[in-house]
Amino acid sequence: MFAASKIMPVVTRFAPSPTGYLHIGGARTALFSYLYAKRHNGKYLLRIEDTDLERSTDAAVKAIFEGLDWLGIPSDIEPVFQTQRFDRYKAVIEQMLEDGTAYHCYCSREELDAMRAEQQARKEKPRYDGRWRPESGKLLPERPAGVAPVVRFKNPLQGEVVINDLIKGRIVFANEELDDLIIARGDGTPTYNFCVVVDDWDMGVTHVVRGDDHVNNTPRQINILKALGATLPEYAHVSMILGGDGQKLSKRHGALGVMEYRAMGFLPEALLNYLVRLGWSHGDQELFTREEMMTKFDFDHVSASPARFDMEKAWWVNHQYLKSVDPLLVVAEFDWHLRRIGVEPENGPALTAVIEQQRERCRSLVEMAEKSKFLFADLDGYNEKDAAKHFNADSAVLLNELRAQLEALPEWTAPALHVAVNGFAEGKGLGLGKIAQPIRVAVVGMAISPPIDQTLFLLGRNRTLARLAAAVAFVGQ
Repeated sequence: MFAASKIMPVVTRFAPSPTGYLHIGGARTALFSYLYAKRHNGKYLLRIEDTDLERSTDAAVKAIFEGLDWLGIPSDIEPVFQTQRFDRYKAVIEQMLEDGTAYHCYCSREELDAMRAEQQARKEKPRYDGRWRPESGKLLPERPAGVAPVVRFKNPLQGEVVINDLIKGRIVFANEELDDLIIARGDGTPTYNFCVVVDDWDMGVTHVVRGDDHVNNTPRQINILKALGATLPEYAHVSMILGGDGQKLSKRHGALGVMEYRAMGFLPEALLNYLVRLGWSHGDQELFTREEMMTKFDFDHVSASPARFDMEKAWWVNHQYLKSVDPLLVVAEFDWHLRRIGVEPENGPALTAVIEQQRERCRSLVEMAEKSKFLFADLDGYNEKDAAKHFNADSAVLLNELRAQLEALPEWTAPALHVAVNGFAEGKGLGLGKIAQPIRVAVVGMAISPPIDQTLFLLGRNRTLARLAAAVAFVGQ
């Protein structure tokens, strides 16, 4: 397999239907396709399968693009839209009719329903019986007037289709179990299985990576590719994702649109890391950089069994990223989350400095934005429980004295603030907590924040002094 990829450059594709948001299963399929192509210095392509005109929407197309762009899985060429290729499909069908690998079928809906009913009564598998299939010496029915025929593919009647699936292994289908597939409807529009074949052929796709719900489509598509004289791609059918309870993945398990994960506070790299581990492993390694994913991903270690989605594990991965990556890589997403809650990041300290101080205690960017709001916007009050516990006449006196000392500091740096606050507490014969907690409530609004010296440094001289004064006034009311 690997040797073959050296002969023909690897080309993969992700081909979603724009009938809804980009869900988590689709994102994983896109990721696997992307990583496999990148590992082999190949190309990853995006195709929008929008031939279902009734269900496809522009909003869904936009959602797919947004999701893939946020995840950082760009197509190596301009995305292909199937609705822009109808002339190509029509030309291929005309050639197949001319070559005898496809034919017109004039069966009405009523005839097909009767056919299936009779087969079911005989306990046979319902299937098209080939009554309009041309064969040597066969007399075809008389063409009915006023019926627009469909076009059917002339599937081989004997032999087998063998799929050496890169994940599931060897899968065999008997051709006699496959009836003659409709490849164009009566109005001339091509069908899904036919469009996929022509697209993969024209786009030079060498590896088809998709969900295992497509396994039964594969033998039909292979036979059409053979009829066209096309080179067959290899196939990798990825198992489905289940909820943690083993049931079909639903919203309560985490079956959300990709952009909902952004809104929940995930970093795109963290979500990619979690997705790549849904079914794939590389020893005991849990965390991967994008570069590591691209160099290590293979199908040899993708499980054929369903993966289980664990939201708590996803949050754990996100927290590991927040704690460990260069803060510069978090800035854009942190900025986005701050603006979502009405905070203007320009009105506060450098975001990298805030991220460094907050990331140990925040597993999501939503949490980080909320806990950092005090650095950028005016306080909207004090936490009632914390204020009741830490604000009193004695603490007001302490805060007022401390404010005077801080105002006199020649430089506003974290080390200088550390010395000042600790020295003040020692001078009063108090433990640091006895003074640090009232300070936190005064300047943050609650008794939780980064270390007090860092909190005051990030908040800045003017805001710190103003908030200490406001707290003193509040206690004196």
